[in-house]
Amino acid sequence: MSDNASHIFFHTEEIIFKLANQPQIESWIQQSILLENKEIGDLNFIFCSDNYLLKLNQQYLSHNTFTDIITFNYVDKSIISGDVFISVERVTENASQSSIDFQKELSRVIIHGILHLIGYNDKTNEEAQEIRAKEDFYLTLLP
Repeated sequence: MSDNASHIFFHTEEIIFKLANQPQIESWIQQSILLENKEIGDLNFIFCSDNYLLKLNQQYLSHNTFTDIITFNYVDKSIISGDVFISVERVTENASQSSIDFQKELSRVIIHGILHLIGYNDKTNEEAQEIRAKEDFYLTLLP
């Protein structure tokens, strides 16, 4: 999309949550996409409960497990679009277990979803290492 209007939206399902530093996060997401030589389409980030994400995982992916993120890809050529569902409960627990700041863990999960939309995967060890390195790089660009 060539105009400068934001195409990044933030929503909640089944929880009350306000993303801290939303303008900076939006700019960071846009910058990350542009650095991958892609264009920004419509991106929806939906912050939700564990149970909400579990239901999506069961319904659409036939997985009966909790997860921190599910990404629905609507990418069209180089235009990055999608719905990114994030369990705030799972991110909180993962941050606590890893002794990481919640905001840093949330940022990692956000960029992980964006990288999936761009085309990076994490099914093999090599892919997982590559996407982790990209996450680490983009986290250094976060204001």
